Amino acid sequence: MKLNRHNLDHLPDNVTKPTYLASDTQHGIAHIGVGGFHRAHQAFYTHALLDQGRDLDWRICGIGLRPEDRQIRDDLAAQDYLYTLNELGNSDPTQSRIIGSIGNLLLAEDSIQTVLDKLASPQIRIVSLTITEGGYCIDDSSGEFRSSLPQIQQDLAHPESPRTVFAVLCAALAQRRADNTPPFTVMSCDNLPHNGHVARKALLAYAALSNPELHDWIAANVNFPNAMVDRITPITSPTQRLQLHAQLGIDDAAPVVCEPFSQWVLEDRFSHGRPAWETVGVQFTDDVTPYEDMKIKLLNGSHLALTYLGFLKGYRFVHETLSDPLFVAYLRAYMDLDVTPQLAPVPGIDLSHYKNTLITRFSNQAIADQLERVCSDGSSKLPKFIVPTINRLIADGAELKRAALVVAAWALYLKGIDENGQTYVISDPRAQACQALVLDEQRLTQRLLEDEAIFGTAIAQSAAFVEAFEWCLSSLREVGVSATLERLAAQ
Repeated sequence: MKLNRHNLDHLPDNVTKPTYLASDTQHGIAHIGVGGFHRAHQAFYTHALLDQGRDLDWRICGIGLRPEDRQIRDDLAAQDYLYTLNELGNSDPTQSRIIGSIGNLLLAEDSIQTVLDKLASPQIRIVSLTITEGGYCIDDSSGEFRSSLPQIQQDLAHPESPRTVFAVLCAALAQRRADNTPPFTVMSCDNLPHNGHVARKALLAYAALSNPELHDWIAANVNFPNAMVDRITPITSPTQRLQLHAQLGIDDAAPVVCEPFSQWVLEDRFSHGRPAWETVGVQFTDDVTPYEDMKIKLLNGSHLALTYLGFLKGYRFVHETLSDPLFVAYLRAYMDLDVTPQLAPVPGIDLSHYKNTLITRFSNQAIADQLERVCSDGSSKLPKFIVPTINRLIADGAELKRAALVVAAWALYLKGIDENGQTYVISDPRAQACQALVLDEQRLTQRLLEDEAIFGTAIAQSAAFVEAFEWCLSSLREVGVSATLERLAAQ
């Protein structure tokens, strides 16, 4: 049965349907980057709130700034912007819901003015973002906005037709300022340390180049709350689509699969109101930093610690690597010995329980999370999820081999061939430049570690880390992943 509003009443009873679609709802949130994670996380929480019959003026209008967004817009529009969210666990039965919290999706390609008018309308009080780690155009080595990027220069030269995120936000805020409309809150939902601060830095940097008066107004009036977001959301595979179709009897062009676990910790700093998300499980706090450090260093860092090694070994799913006792032992040692001593106490969180939960979540066979997904964009992920841990280990004079193995595995992953001789494509905007760093075997260590955009300066200058990296690299080449993990565990 085709998923749409007309057919909702005819869907099977094991699918939960939204109760608010016949109500008078309004868009209060505009979200840039309507991908799987947004639909499994922020849209999920907003759906739960609307389903209580409250805050009906906080529905979401999606915004697509990239040509690739047309496909999801067309798929969702054809089914009245409804989609199934399917929580898959190893032991729990599948929990399927029809989500209706997204009410529209506007494309910049169709009309940038329509997008700007929407963002400038008084009803929109929050603009949220899932634009990936690299979408903020911040140089990881210097912390500065990369204003020289061609797309940024294009927008500065043609302010009447903005295309990049921060040019669009500036244009919309300029229109609100001219109309004497209160500003919206800019709410990042990306996996970034201090993601609100990063969004603020990028937006103010662009505004300073394009409109200094607007810069000062944004700095004084716009809020950028930091957030910690967490829910493993793999790309929905064709097999999963077919399984869901068979189990539910629903023809859904845009289903989302995710794990049952979900967490959102959010600083309560909003310019012009917010939904009552706390009633549906969102934790509000004055300082998200300890939660953020825990999640980014333990979950995201551990993901990278296993993913490149697993891919080199020949595994293709996260749960496969966690069925290998060598990987479990390595991951626990990395979390317990390298990361945990760096973390401040986290209010309300037992770190031992949290780490056990991570192992369980990574072992979730039902969601079939792809290593390829986690491997992607390594040049943006390593500086945020691994490098800070390594820098602290260097400063503390601690053991370095477990952390160095993550970098060594990435170096060999960039070669594009695994231990079984299988070739693959590197998914990274900087793939060509990164692969060039590992072409010369004699100079690999120097060229790779001295790339300050990825590794900063301390790593290449640490003789202890260079030694640990070269030990890991040599071992991976000589005896492979499993034997290297055995060697490491024996030391």
